Amino acid sequence: MAPLQRWIRRGRGAVTTPRQYPPDFDGPTVALIERVRSYTMTSPERLWALIHAVDHLVRHEIRGDYVECGVWRGGSSMAAALALIARQDTARTLHLYDTFEGMTAPTAYDRSLGGDSAETLLASEARSPDSPTWCVADEADVRRNLASTGYPGSRIRFVRGPVEQTLPDPALGPIALLRLDTDWYASTRHELDHLYPLLVPGGVLIIDDYGHWEGARRAVDEYLSRHQLPLFLQRIDYTGRMAIKPAV
Repeated sequence: MAPLQRWIRRGRGAVTTPRQYPPDFDGPTVALIERVRSYTMTSPERLWALIHAVDHLVRHEIRGDYVECGVWRGGSSMAAALALIARQDTARTLHLYDTFEGMTAPTAYDRSLGGDSAETLLASEARSPDSPTWCVADEADVRRNLASTGYPGSRIRFVRGPVEQTLPDPALGPIALLRLDTDWYASTRHELDHLYPLLVPGGVLIIDDYGHWEGARRAVDEYLSRHQLPLFLQRIDYTGRMAIKPAV
């Protein structure tokens, strides 16, 4: 199968041209998306949701930091940083968690929407920055990309390593926006166990891979069931989901 066909099949890329946006996308948001799209595999719809989630948090003065697990080249974090700069809110810390070496080992739960096991997909590709499944990114490159936004460097934390080793993190306080994008069951479950309790009421949860990866979906569903959380997951696109943490 050709590389582009594999990319589409696995849902890892947004196959659109700069002018192929929904008619309700406003100009400033489109410009911001265009600014970061070379650094992300996230769709324009998911970027739109992230940017407007930041706007919602600022407008309603919802306190807390930005936490992202699964950063790749930093495109989504860049979008959040640029959105915060545009709204003159640069006091929040961006906490960015990634192995910066590619994906960790998957479990048997980790299968794509097309039925392919993550283990098979990883084995079929070289562990390189060109692989849409391995998601390898150089930390120095990601640091440069975030620095290019102009967001205060003292407010950006890069936390290297598998989340199973870096969480819990004593440096974390209240979280306003929690974005989870590590794809697999084990990592997503661990992130929810340690980070969702820190998400403030009214804070935003974004699950990037709920629709595409069975493991991520299972981890989320199990967490909500185990804690009896009445959380409504709003569909962003075929894979992304978003929710606002209720007050009770």
